[in-house]
Amino acid sequence: MKKQLFLIFSHTFTPAQEADARASLGAESIVTMPEDIKKIWGNVPPELAEIGPRLEPVRQWLSEHARAGDYVLIQGDFGACWLMVKYAFESGLIPVYSTTAREAEEQHSPDGTIKLTHHFRHQRFRKYGE
Repeated sequence: MKKQLFLIFSHTFTPAQEADARASLGAESIVTMPEDIKKIWGNVPPELAEIGPRLEPVRQWLSEHARAGDYVLIQGDFGACWLMVKYAFESGLIPVYSTTAREAEEQHSPDGTIKLTHHFRHQRFRKYGE
């Protein structure tokens, strides 16, 4: 059966991530969220005391398209990630996250200020819980 990787995150999936997903996870297809679902995922209101109901469309989308054994890349709001990782496990899906190498570059200005630029490079996918 064809392995799929579902993307539940707000960033751009990089070519390095795609190549690694195909090589290390055996993902034959990469499935992105529809725009309306992506907006929900990327805008979890901080004033909400409970976010479970807000995430219902994300769970519904995943339940309609993913099959047990598919991978789900889950990154974003910490609480939302926890809820979706729990849901993925309960649904027989394999939740993963992307690890990165971080490099910082400092530029010192004559006025004494420092501009700090961070560069992130994908390293690997790691399964939640391992």
